Amino acid sequence: MHALFALTITFMKPIKEALSLLQSPRKIFITTHHKPDGDAIGSMLGLANYLTQKAHQVTAVAPSELPDFLCWMPGVSELLNYEAESKLCDRALAEAEIIFCVDFNDFSRTKHLTTQLENSTLPKILIDHHLLPKDVWDYGISQPEKSSTCEMVYDFINLSGDNEMIDTSIAACLYAGVLTDTGSFRFPCTTASTHLMCADLLSKGLNHSQIHEQIFDSWSQKRMQFLGYVLLEKMQLIPDYHAGLIALSREDVKAFGVTTGDTEGLVNYPLSIQGIRFSTLITERGDEVRMSFRSKGNFDVSSFAREYFNGGGHFNAAGGKSLLSFKETIARFNQILSDIHPANF
Repeated sequence: MHALFALTITFMKPIKEALSLLQSPRKIFITTHHKPDGDAIGSMLGLANYLTQKAHQVTAVAPSELPDFLCWMPGVSELLNYEAESKLCDRALAEAEIIFCVDFNDFSRTKHLTTQLENSTLPKILIDHHLLPKDVWDYGISQPEKSSTCEMVYDFINLSGDNEMIDTSIAACLYAGVLTDTGSFRFPCTTASTHLMCADLLSKGLNHSQIHEQIFDSWSQKRMQFLGYVLLEKMQLIPDYHAGLIALSREDVKAFGVTTGDTEGLVNYPLSIQGIRFSTLITERGDEVRMSFRSKGNFDVSSFAREYFNGGGHFNAAGGKSLLSFKETIARFNQILSDIHPANF
């Protein structure tokens, strides 16, 4: 896989060569993937805050609304939501001179912005840590071994020689993304460089405990009750395959008034059970059936998602979607599981 990946990134010029584009003030458009998580928003706002300090005119656009637990981030008040402000977003893109794309490897991951990005002739710069980026960027860096895109934005700022410009606002955004994408530093993607970055951010005045509280200790009562319902009624264990499955129908979501972000982290819970090494969350929302996959050890959920469910991601964390109905998707998942030898899990 690593040899294949090395072949896929030769089309991009090194991101260092893009630094010359930023020597004078530019109009910059930054975006990330649909249904953004902590790393997506953290990397986008961390980069936006840094480029603003450099006197660039920056517009940051999320393709959809943010989860409530991320709305404290510095710069979030300036962030545009494409679903609610599409005309403003389209105008900003039309007036831009440079496009930055963070935390996604395929324009289709933005959903609403796919066509606009495909048709734009502006220089496009990628900062991302997902496998197999598409051949659509002019400059960039893609390092799946990195803990998060936020760590890569930190590296980009250092590459630019601007470490001293990292203030507490930038630090808070970048730390939030690292914290969430590493599972509070417990996932294998956490490396020495990750901790060195955090040490540097702490030395700059980062209040790490406050950020942890904002992200993990600000749940609504409704969300906590929803979690109890999910674990009691909707979590299914498949011991022969060391697997866990949580399937949430449209009715389940509606009954608890679930909002963006309320399902965040649910897929990880089965992995806390002894013997479970592969976990899947299937969620029916609107006309979509979305899937999240997590694993421990040597089971590659990125390949699993790519082969069976139109997805991809990282070795131990990936996502996908199904074109079947909710019930058909559950049946197909169980069938696929039964066709794989248990020893592979």
